[in-house]
Amino acid sequence: MPRTLIAAASAAAADAGRQVADAGGNAVDAAIAACIASMTTEIGIVSPGGGAFVTVWPTSGPPVVIDAYAEMPGKGRDAAAAVSTKKVSMQYGGGMETVVGWGSIATPGAFRGLELASMTFGKAPWANLLAPSISLAADGFNITQASAYYLAYSHDVVYGWDPEAAVGYSRADGSALVAGDTITNKPLAQTLASFAELGADHLYHGGLADALVDASDARGGLITKNDLASYQAVMRQPSRVALHGWDIATNAPPAVGGITVAALIALVDRMAISGWGASDVAKHAAAQHAVFSFRRSDLDGDADRFAGAEELLALVSRADLAAMHRSPSTVHVSTVDDAGLACAITSSAGYGSGAVIPGTGFGLNNSLGEIELTSEGLHALEPGQRLLSNMAPTIARSPSGETVSIGSPGADRITSAITSVLFNHIVCGMDLIEAVAAPRIHAELFEGLPALAVEPGVDTSLVEGLAIRELAPHSMYFGGVQVASVDRDGTLHGAADPRRTGSVAIGGSLG
Repeated sequence: MPRTLIAAASAAAADAGRQVADAGGNAVDAAIAACIASMTTEIGIVSPGGGAFVTVWPTSGPPVVIDAYAEMPGKGRDAAAAVSTKKVSMQYGGGMETVVGWGSIATPGAFRGLELASMTFGKAPWANLLAPSISLAADGFNITQASAYYLAYSHDVVYGWDPEAAVGYSRADGSALVAGDTITNKPLAQTLASFAELGADHLYHGGLADALVDASDARGGLITKNDLASYQAVMRQPSRVALHGWDIATNAPPAVGGITVAALIALVDRMAISGWGASDVAKHAAAQHAVFSFRRSDLDGDADRFAGAEELLALVSRADLAAMHRSPSTVHVSTVDDAGLACAITSSAGYGSGAVIPGTGFGLNNSLGEIELTSEGLHALEPGQRLLSNMAPTIARSPSGETVSIGSPGADRITSAITSVLFNHIVCGMDLIEAVAAPRIHAELFEGLPALAVEPGVDTSLVEGLAIRELAPHSMYFGGVQVASVDRDGTLHGAADPRRTGSVAIGGSLG
C-alpha cells in the first residue's frame, strides 16, 4: 500500500484524502476524495456544481490534464426565453462586481472529470471516494476561516436571495456563518450518496439532471437536458516548460492559466532572474505585467486561445516584453504517493451563483458571471464552448527524481502564486514550507491603472511603471498554494499556504 501525502484547502479535506489512502487508495484517489470534501465543506469558496481540472503524472508514462471545466449552456433552448441575473458588488478583494442568479450558471463539469480520473488512474472503488464527504455533510463540519472571511462579504448579496441556500450558508437566525460554527447539510449528504451509487450520470442523465433542468427552466436559467447529456470531460496534453532541468507540466488551452504559468516560468530563465533582490523584483514585475497584458488582450474572450498561446510562447522565447503589451473563488488539492504518482486538482464554482438545486443541497456556479473572465459578454459564447479559466494544476519533475504537485485558488493570482512558489523552490533552493510562506507580488490592473500588489518584505524600489499596492502579510488575496512532493527515495514533503486554512496529511502504510 503506498504512503500518500495530501495538501488540501482544509483539515477536513486533507483528512478525507487520508482516509481513502489508509484504505488502499493511491494519490489520485486521495486527491479526488479531498476535492469532494472541499466542495462539501468550503462553504462559499467552492461548491459541487462547478468545474475542475485534474493533472496527473503517472509513475510511468507522460502527464495528462483532464479538462472538466464549465461550458456555455443553452443547447436546444429558445434564445428568446427570459434569463434571470443580477449584478452585485462587494468589498471582497478590495472591491469587485460579479453576476449571480440562475442565468449565471454554466454547465457543471467537475464530477465528470473526477469520475474519469478515478476510472483511468485510481485504485479505490468510486463509492469509497465519496464516503468521507457523505459523513461530513450528514454528521457536521466546522466552518473554516477562509469560508467565514468570504461569507462576511458575500452572504447577503450572493447567498441571500435563494431560500434553498439558507440550509447550507446561514445560521438559524439567517445571519452569515462564522469560523468555528458547526453545520450539517443532510440534503447534500443524500445527493452525494446517490453519486456514490449511480456515478456522475446522476448529474448528467439521472434524477439530479432532471431537478437541475426543471429548476433552471422555472427560474430563468439556461441549462438544458441536452447540455448535461452531451457534456464530456476531455483528456488533453499539458503545456510543458523547462526550468533549471525541471520538466513542468501544467494546464493546456483552451484554459489560459497553464499557458500563463508556462510563460512566466520561461521568462524567469530568459531574463536570468535569480532571487528577490530589488533588481530581480523589478524583473519579476515586468514579466508579470507583460504576460498578463497579453493574456487580457489576446487570450481572454472568445479568441483562438491555441493560436494565442503559441504566439505568447514565441514572444517569451525572445523575451520580447514590449510586444506582449497590447491594448473567483477556487480550491486546490495536491497529492503524491511514495510510488511517484502525482495528482493536482483545482476546482472552481466562480464566486457562487447563490442558487441551490431544490431539495438537494447542491450549490451551483456563477461561471458565466465572472466579469473578469467574460469580456466578450455574459452569454456571448456558443452553447457547448468551454469557458475561460485561470486554473493551472501543475506537476513538475526534477533531474534528481523529485516530483512536485502544486496549485492554487485565487482567480488571476493563481498563476503568479504557482510561479513564485516553483521559482522559490527550484531557483532559490527554498524548502516547500519556506517557498509557500515567502512574500508574493502580482501585477494587475487596479481601478483601471497598472499596479503591483505586494506583501510586506518585498523591495519594490526599482519597479517602474506600476503603482505599488501593499497588502497585509499573508493576504488571502494572493491565493492559497497547496504543494506536495516526493523524492526519488519515497520521502514525502508538503506545505499548505498560511494565507488559507489549509492542511497536510499522510495516509497509507509502509506495508
